[in-house]
Amino acid sequence: MAEEKTRYSDAELAEFRVIIEEMLVKAKAEYDTLRQVVMHNGSNDIEDTSPSFKTVEDDGANQLSKEEASQLAQRQYKFIQNLEAALARIENKTYGICRVTGKLIPKERLRLVPHATLTVEAKEMLSKGK
Repeated sequence: MAEEKTRYSDAELAEFRVIIEEMLVKAKAEYDTLRQVVMHNGSNDIEDTSPSFKTVEDDGANQLSKEEASQLAQRQYKFIQNLEAALARIENKTYGICRVTGKLIPKERLRLVPHATLTVEAKEMLSKGK
């Protein structure tokens, strides 16, 4: 009887590292873009091609989009932290191990959600317990 794997091989971890690093580059670029939207104070600089007069509705719409961008930036920052934590787990060779069951998280799940720390079963178990 074959022994159940308790961790991914170094080659498999290297494959996941590439996936995570590519996602991290994209996530950081998106985060920077969102931060620029939030930081742009609406002053009429050379980038601003809109007329200098603005209605109250325009200001309201601008504020809403800045608030949305701020929320998206916060979410993106958390995603980046999760990806960086996944890289740390690769370094200490605990990547892909469910923090509840101790079983390996299937490769298919990790390819879709590379920062996952739970198997689908464990996640469902935890959500039922709430």
